[in-house]
Amino acid sequence: MSSVPLLFWVLFHLLVFGLLALDLGVLQRTAHAVGKREALAWTIFLVALSLAFNAGVYVWMGSQRALEFFTSYVVEYSLSLDNIFVFVLLFRYFSVPTAYHHRVLFWGIIGALIMRGTMIALGTVLLAKFHWIIYVFGGFLVVTGIRMAGPRHIEVEPEHNPVLRLVRRLWRVTERYEGQHFFIRRDGRRLATPLFVVLALVETTDLVFAVDSIPAVFAITRDPFIVYTSNVLAVLGLRSLYFLLAAVISSFQYLHVGLGIVLAYVGTKMLLSSVFPIPVGISLAVIVIIVSMSMLISWLKTRAADAEARSPKG
Repeated sequence: MSSVPLLFWVLFHLLVFGLLALDLGVLQRTAHAVGKREALAWTIFLVALSLAFNAGVYVWMGSQRALEFFTSYVVEYSLSLDNIFVFVLLFRYFSVPTAYHHRVLFWGIIGALIMRGTMIALGTVLLAKFHWIIYVFGGFLVVTGIRMAGPRHIEVEPEHNPVLRLVRRLWRVTERYEGQHFFIRRDGRRLATPLFVVLALVETTDLVFAVDSIPAVFAITRDPFIVYTSNVLAVLGLRSLYFLLAAVISSFQYLHVGLGIVLAYVGTKMLLSSVFPIPVGISLAVIVIIVSMSMLISWLKTRAADAEARSPKG
């Protein structure tokens, strides 16, 4: 269990709430489409802030915890790339105006932080009381990684999603978007808008991905403070990363293979933890190499395909 003082937890949450207030109350006071320059600036800021936090972990908790934080952050940030694929498809399927993407992702991240915090707390308790749970997590990650690395066809079929059916059972949904509102009142009735439907599906998507990513971080560290803070900072960066990569994310056609191998690797690390513990530094190097190679191969493949398409036909 973590021996981090309560003050550290309080200060971290004040930092998170401050960032969310700055984003919603200052940067996004009026709905607008987030451009590449704004997304890049916000991404650089959040990554720099995470690295500064990592430096603080080094000073107050030592080099081992700092390495665990950085490795966990890299794993979460890498796995969040897969979320972007689904977010892009959801926004396209529901024809969500680009000016409202930020609002959906902002509140989606609020919900994600609550859900992930709950899951991390539960995972910490289970691992502390039942050591054999680590083998369940490890086996699950290996199977999930193999499935993710295999051929896949991502399709969004909201009509078959039980969350959508639940929303429609609880509220009547308007036929069109009502600005950036999730709910409106009409004739004395509270109605949900399609924007709320998209938000509910975004939350469901993150929950599904969290089931994979949180056990992966437990393979790196058991310190709940490190698991939680690395998760939160990675999730906070997901929104700006979406606006930065949404237009090109489909070009990384082999990224899912790299992420699948990463999950299988950390699952294997969990399974071997009692007999052959793998140092965190080695895990960091392996994860960075795998993800980098999958993105590089994807880029080279896309570049070759573009060159072939531009070349004159003989």
